[in-house]
Amino acid sequence: MSRHLNAQTHAWLKVFAVSARHLSFTRAAEELHVTTGAVSQQVKQLEERLGFRLFRRLPRQLELTDEGRRLASVVDEAYQTVGLEVRRLKSGVMSGILRLRSVPSFLAKWLMPRLPRLQARFPDIELHIAAEDSNLSLREGDFDLAIDLNDGHYPGLQITPLMDEVIFPVCAPGLLRGRPSLHRPEDLAYYPLLHDVTAWRGSHDYAEWEHYLTAIEAPHVNVRRGYTFNRNQLTMEAAIDGMGVAIARRTLITDELRTGRLIAPFSQRVATGKRYGIVYRQGALDDRRVQAVHNWIVEEAMRSTASHTT
Repeated sequence: MSRHLNAQTHAWLKVFAVSARHLSFTRAAEELHVTTGAVSQQVKQLEERLGFRLFRRLPRQLELTDEGRRLASVVDEAYQTVGLEVRRLKSGVMSGILRLRSVPSFLAKWLMPRLPRLQARFPDIELHIAAEDSNLSLREGDFDLAIDLNDGHYPGLQITPLMDEVIFPVCAPGLLRGRPSLHRPEDLAYYPLLHDVTAWRGSHDYAEWEHYLTAIEAPHVNVRRGYTFNRNQLTMEAAIDGMGVAIARRTLITDELRTGRLIAPFSQRVATGKRYGIVYRQGALDDRRVQAVHNWIVEEAMRSTASHTT
């Protein structure tokens, strides 16, 4: 506001702005923690200072005059601008660019739907997001935080564990029609299989299926057949389209099971021994901006894990 207005006038304008918003001296007094008489008196003093009336004082309510309406609009906008700038100044260390890298499947299915919440909490942090396969070395490339799926061993880097991954077969309900029942692992012989060849760092084309069947003590089932994809999301889309039975990751499959687009024919779930984690360089969390995003991801992971156990 104008530098030609003295401190007293600024105080009166604040009282006027609150009164104009409520159209009530009583409610303005409650917000400002003063008496109704004090609010009325300060507005009157402002009117005398300006030389025109701001309110018409009706028996049971206030009504802005034309001059009051115009001034209220300007004053409200000015206070909003000041408040926004104060918030930006206070959160100056929470603004700027943050480079976030993630394995593509986790980014697409888990992180992206949650990003609006991060944006609402830290509107001045600009994320530069890169989707990179888990088999690409984290020691190469530039990032502030990286989300990876591995066994938790990252020489020279720090890691915050997020969620252990669990896998199990899924398929579209329509795939079962016209085929033998799918109740036992042996029944897979009658179904096409779908494979994610980039399941985790160092995995081979059929690693997920072989790990699952070995864990449930059915290693004799031949799974080295069917379609292969180099993205988990593509494998799941193929399963939804009825192309075969795929191995799903619990962390990434919630919506498909909830909506019935996919079903889990076997009850057994198997831990992979791999986990999602946030990877970062030594000292990265000394930056409050990086620490804030790191902590937000941890909070979301805890909420996600709790939903799987309820």
